[in-house]
Amino acid sequence: MNASAGWRRRLLSSLFVGFCACAVLLALLPLALILFFVVSQGIRALNVDFFTHMPLPVGEPGGGMGNAIVGTLMLVGLAALMAVPIGVISGVYMAEYAGTRFASTVRFAADTLNGVPSIVIGVFAYAVAVLPFRQFSTLAGALALGATRASAVFSVVLPAALPGIVTGVMLALARIAGETAPLLFTSFNNRFFSTRLAQPIASLTVQVYTYAISPYEDWHRQAWAGALVLVMIVLFCSLAARFATRRLERMHARG
Repeated sequence: MNASAGWRRRLLSSLFVGFCACAVLLALLPLALILFFVVSQGIRALNVDFFTHMPLPVGEPGGGMGNAIVGTLMLVGLAALMAVPIGVISGVYMAEYAGTRFASTVRFAADTLNGVPSIVIGVFAYAVAVLPFRQFSTLAGALALGATRASAVFSVVLPAALPGIVTGVMLALARIAGETAPLLFTSFNNRFFSTRLAQPIASLTVQVYTYAISPYEDWHRQAWAGALVLVMIVLFCSLAARFATRRLERMHARG
């Protein structure tokens, strides 16, 4: 009787593990297909001109997204400058004063903000940072991106959880690098090369969106290349987060 029961338990355990493995494969399959399609379509348009040249007039083949790449780096950098200090300090406060009513309110607000659709954040930033000045700008775009993911590092503690902080920051940067909706209401877009904070600026996400809905085949090709660059940025941030986390954990263990 005991041997039979043990055999059934092992069989049930094996079946459960098999179902879990199948579920993981089914979850990873769409991601693998998306990555394969983006790489296969975008690799054909990646060249030096794509990273260094400006977009050409409508209908002319060639050109690149150099201005959009610079604009994306500026937007992500400014958003991190605004959001990371607030997120880290708020996380430290919630960890050290977890039992207070204000800490619970901050955590609830962070969780709520994390669930708000990005387009709502964009409309809010449009109302407070664009309409009063009557122009789109780089700073408005950075404000929208910083507001969307400031909560990504709200649950870490500064000294003891430095690996968690680094991971949260890197993953937040990867997340905001792919935002499109808030930028349509804030930094808008710019077909020219601009680094002025008070003016509209180009970004990869908006440029990819604009090219993807156009009727020109060459723009479609460049849109796939821009999507591939965005995927590479996200992949780099994810790998950097894992590498930094392991290094910091080893340093903490030695210390």
